[in-house]
Amino acid sequence: MANHKSSKKRIRRNANRTVINGARMSRIRTFIKKVELALGAGDAKQAETALKNAQPEISRGVSKGILHKNTAARKISRLTSRIKALKNAA
Repeated sequence: MANHKSSKKRIRRNANRTVINGARMSRIRTFIKKVELALGAGDAKQAETALKNAQPEISRGVSKGILHKNTAARKISRLTSRIKALKNAA
């Protein structure tokens, strides 16, 4: 157990941030999952709409320090290319 006042404060702060960051990450995953479901159903139009909604959430995760910017760029890029492939196949 921490003995210093600042250490105890840091532990409390970390616990609060963990809850907040967990909620943000869960929200991002939900938006990505909506894109994945639309892709799985073969609905390019719905997938495109879902991606448009997911992009700001992913970017917000980067600005809040939850995701690395390259990770976010990779996720968006892969989803975009999958939507493009689905459109070309149809």
